[in-house]
Amino acid sequence: MRLTNYSDYALRSLIYLAVKPDPHSLSNISDIADSYHISKSHLTKIIHQLGQLGYIDSVRGKNGGIRLAYAPKDINLGVLIKQIEPDFALVECFAAQLPNTETKPHSTGLPITLIAELAPTPTLGCVISPVCQLKGVFFEALTAFITVLERYTLADIINNEDELATLLFR
Repeated sequence: MRLTNYSDYALRSLIYLAVKPDPHSLSNISDIADSYHISKSHLTKIIHQLGQLGYIDSVRGKNGGIRLAYAPKDINLGVLIKQIEPDFALVECFAAQLPNTETKPHSTGLPITLIAELAPTPTLGCVISPVCQLKGVFFEALTAFITVLERYTLADIINNEDELATLLFR
């Protein structure tokens, strides 16, 4: 399983906002993009979606900016990834996609049981798909991947906050 750059940048943005010296102060997209040496225009789309999903608050105006909407301990990584990753189709026969959810970060999000209900169905692409045992292995691996992510919050990955801040806020 490989996450998209979109998910990577979303996680990095949340890390940046979580380790700011003053978590209630506002940041801007340019600061985040500059800290990570990533595209501001690409990051703008990501920040917009994080705002729509409720992970960040945005304040408009001359002195506006963004900040976390929840404490890092309330942002579950598995829920976040299921909300922003566009597709969990590891192989061609995983045609079903997880629907985008409007759940808030503090909710449980899309349950892993729903992934099982959307289990791979045969497609016209692979001739062995109706009897293939490999897709079951991939499905089990995907389920395990999501289950591990669901055990962690943003707080778990910023427990070295001082070291992160040193690198991000030079």
